[in-house]
Amino acid sequence: MSDVAINQVLAQMRSVQALAQGQGTGLAQGTEAVSGAQFQNLLTQSVADVNSSMQESKALTAAFERGDPSVSLAEVMITAQKASLQFTGMTEVRNKLLNAYQEVMNMPV
Repeated sequence: MSDVAINQVLAQMRSVQALAQGQGTGLAQGTEAVSGAQFQNLLTQSVADVNSSMQESKALTAAFERGDPSVSLAEVMITAQKASLQFTGMTEVRNKLLNAYQEVMNMPV
């Protein structure tokens, strides 16, 4: 993975962190609908990013299997590992959201 790709990943992580911190203050100011839409957009974009990484990994793997000389084994392995980590992260986020939902639904009124 090149320095440019690492810098892009770090920039994405920082922007997600800034957005998450901004949502916390948005709820306190009474902008629940706007924050909810931002959260939905964040989740939608995250799922799209994970899907894109998975598709890229599959394409590179297929190109390597066809014998494309421009694709190295290291590149295929790094891309596959990156896609796997993103998918695992997305699964963990989903699990945490479901657990939080179940806890809220089990609260006595």
